[in-house]
Amino acid sequence: MDLPLDHFRLLGVSPASDAQTVLRTLATRLDRVPDQGFTADTLLARAELLRASADLLSDAERRAAYESDLTALASREGTVVAALEVPSSREVAGLLLLLEAGQPLDGFELACRSLQPPQAPTLGSSREADLTLLAGLACLAAAEEAKLNRHFESAAGILRQGLQLLQRMGQVPELRERMNKELERLTPYRVLDLLSRDLAAKTERAEGLALLEQLVQRRGGLEADSDPDFSTEEFQAFFRQIRSFLTVQEQVDLFSRWGDEGSDAADFLASTALTASGFAQRKPERIAAARDRLLASGRPGIEPLLANLHLLLGDVDQARATFDGGASKDLKAWAARQSDDPLAQLCAYCRDWLGRDVLPGYRDLDADPDLEAYFSDRDVMAWVEREDRRSGRSFEAPLAAVPQAAEDGSPTWSAGLSGSGLSGSGVSGSGSSGSGVSGSGAFSGSDDFGGFDWSLPPAGSTPGDQDGDDSSHGAALAAGTAAGGKCRGAASGDRGRCLVAAAPPGNPSAAPGFGPRPGRGGDSGATRHQDSCRGQSGLKRPGNRSRQAGETGPVRGRAPGDT
Repeated sequence: MDLPLDHFRLLGVSPASDAQTVLRTLATRLDRVPDQGFTADTLLARAELLRASADLLSDAERRAAYESDLTALASREGTVVAALEVPSSREVAGLLLLLEAGQPLDGFELACRSLQPPQAPTLGSSREADLTLLAGLACLAAAEEAKLNRHFESAAGILRQGLQLLQRMGQVPELRERMNKELERLTPYRVLDLLSRDLAAKTERAEGLALLEQLVQRRGGLEADSDPDFSTEEFQAFFRQIRSFLTVQEQVDLFSRWGDEGSDAADFLASTALTASGFAQRKPERIAAARDRLLASGRPGIEPLLANLHLLLGDVDQARATFDGGASKDLKAWAARQSDDPLAQLCAYCRDWLGRDVLPGYRDLDADPDLEAYFSDRDVMAWVEREDRRSGRSFEAPLAAVPQAAEDGSPTWSAGLSGSGLSGSGVSGSGSSGSGVSGSGAFSGSDDFGGFDWSLPPAGSTPGDQDGDDSSHGAALAAGTAAGGKCRGAASGDRGRCLVAAAPPGNPSAAPGFGPRPGRGGDSGATRHQDSCRGQSGLKRPGNRSRQAGETGPVRGRAPGDT
């Protein structure tokens, strides 16, 4: 057998070492006998190989000739590695020294080869036992080396190969147990490795998702803690980080399945992912699915979230009623500081919630919480108009000025599930939300499962606060003129930010859903509008635009870019 190392590395000395250093190193190595259970024959052969290297390196003439050979070998073109020829009687000892020299992968591969026919040792022999033991030790060391180098899949492959070998040999069960444990401990690293790969690597990502499911099942679910080798704190950090490597559809599929199997935490995360997908991809039916999930959960304290979902689905009356009935006093106080208009308050909260808790943290989403763009989308307009016709509801358009999200480090308002242990990620220390993975591995998304708490934080900062500016960002809705439905006081270039909320005079059915709101006597046939949006991003009523004088018939939707 040829060992891929030279006399210097075998003995463990530098090429600059003198003869005295070589002899002292030999004495030290002979005194430190491996105690992993090798037979006396292997340990004796090890000592003989060490002495042979020391004899050569301490003889000036033989050493000079050897160093000359090494220099000539290094000068050759291509990759040439120095090697030592070891007789078969000392083969196991040579592999042991290779392992001691810090080359576990070479030792593992050579040991595997020696255990294969036709060179396989006699069954039950001491050589077979020593080779199997060596293969197991080298496997564990090689896997650890690959793990330290962040080659997690390579480490897992080495461990699987070692397990198959030892199971075939039927020996060293304690090493097989260690390999299984190490393979389990590698799972989180492998998941991160596989899911962080390019989206085109579908096979690897599918394997990563399968491993993630195995990991959660081993714990007993997201809320459980049945894995003694993966503490709650470690799992929290891992879970917050892993979400940013998942696409929005992967999160919808994964969390929906876990939620249907009984996980409250997954059910809430599925609702969040559905909302993100529906808003970013302009698919209100997904937001409706998120709303239905939250409603079916029957959890207390989710009314503010449901209010946001009702708003995104165009049901302003229900959104207002839900928010008014379920928001805490402190949350209502925060909303009141955003605007004097109740609808503007709700828009401000919805935008802040989308920007902080819903949209960040997906591999394939890069969306802004632009409510005006969302409600200007043709698909959204069509969906809301269908719902208006189906339900017979009428609706005052939510064109309220929406304050920009705060940049003051204020915590987010996020709902969570008590008891799951996945807490803290909804409130980031810096208040920033981006890729979802910070330097510490914390995920800045809506996965605060510490309980549905809508109270203000101790410092008094709140979602969307404008650095001490408590002024109203939205003008009050006022009665407009019936002729033309134009925004009073607004320049012609601002008409895209204004809204005709009622049907044409005398024809409330011409624009379904745009008639007078229930309980608002005197609105019939009137034109309602937003006076001025003060340059803020606004929320446009789907399917509506300013009507020119003399126009008749239904008001049609205006997509972004239409004039």
